[in-house]
Amino acid sequence: MSAPFPVKWIENKHAQAIEHSPAVDHVLPRGMSRQARSFHRQIPGYRISPLKSLSNLALMLGVGGIWVKDESVRLTLNSFKVLGGSFAMYQFVKSKLGIEDRELSFAELTSDAVRQQLGEITFAAATDGNHGRGVAWAANAMGYRSVIYVHKYTSKARIKAIESNGAQVKVIDGTYDDAVRQVNLDAQQNGWQVISDTSWEGYADIPRWVMQGYTTMLSEAQEQFAAQGIIKPTHVFVQAGVGALAASAIGFYYQLFGQDKPVSVVVEPDAAACLFRSAEIGDGQPHSFPGDLDTMMAGLACGDPSPIAWRVLWDCADAFLSCPEYVAAKGMRVYGVPLAGDPFIVSGESGAVTLGALMFIMERPELQDLRDLLRLDHNSQILLINSEGNTDPNHFRRVVWDGVEQVPGEYKEYN
Repeated sequence: MSAPFPVKWIENKHAQAIEHSPAVDHVLPRGMSRQARSFHRQIPGYRISPLKSLSNLALMLGVGGIWVKDESVRLTLNSFKVLGGSFAMYQFVKSKLGIEDRELSFAELTSDAVRQQLGEITFAAATDGNHGRGVAWAANAMGYRSVIYVHKYTSKARIKAIESNGAQVKVIDGTYDDAVRQVNLDAQQNGWQVISDTSWEGYADIPRWVMQGYTTMLSEAQEQFAAQGIIKPTHVFVQAGVGALAASAIGFYYQLFGQDKPVSVVVEPDAAACLFRSAEIGDGQPHSFPGDLDTMMAGLACGDPSPIAWRVLWDCADAFLSCPEYVAAKGMRVYGVPLAGDPFIVSGESGAVTLGALMFIMERPELQDLRDLLRLDHNSQILLINSEGNTDPNHFRRVVWDGVEQVPGEYKEYN
């Protein structure tokens, strides 16, 4: 039996056919990224995450530049996810207090006076690991309880990381999507407040705030590009689970540049390609992906797209990609053993799949049509997001040290 091909792809012709996206205006109204960043920079320990250049790898692949926004160092939490959860909780508190005419400082947000006004609150979330850890961290910083639901495939390391931030963790016998449904049911019974990065009917404000929070890293990246004399990247490759990060990144650039935005590519695991499937069906609606979603890319193991994220991606994403496990494993190893002169980057499974996909696209002759569609050449300046660091040490070592998920022989470039 032959190994799966490294990249399946589909062009999103709908994105080329529209002139304006109301979905972007709804999710990411102008000025919102400045508000999110103003909040985040007040958090103790906040630092701009680095934008790292893999210039020698770019030369080897025949592109102008590969730039990696390295979120593995974000607030010592090993992931970008805290940006979304904390901003959503900030917006939730503002709404509960009825504050509309001013911003709330982080000191005021975490003050005894605000806690007395709000009373006891338990924040709840479903997670593959990183989102729950961010919600637990933010709830702890604000002085509230948190309950985090995880699915049965969640590693012990990720569970311990959530618990270390003060949360109670409940393991659900099912997938991530089952955990989402269960935490919502239990929250209604127990009076908890759900902080989710995915939306459903009647629940859209908080997921929208989460997506707005993610834009902090994009506004940081724009400053960092400007320091290099680059107005914007020509391409954005972004990984996706429910689609919130992808929609935030692609929508951010659409809001800034309109039709002159970077070429945008959404990358998913073959075992949980709900956005790819939705694009393939092509009716403009989000569609679930069947199966047990068993992929090592734990942060992307989602079968149900977030409807509000999907609407942004349907309007704005240029292509959707689906990749097998070994593509992410290759990305992890290349980040960890870079070409001489390129920086070393610690990247988890979900963080590395975009680099692996880019390398196969540039190296495989069968993907010439995709290279042409995406206009990838020596002028391309490509932005990748390393969305997580080493969040599961045992599995990280199995991939990087032991060579788990090796590239099949027929797709190896170097023998």
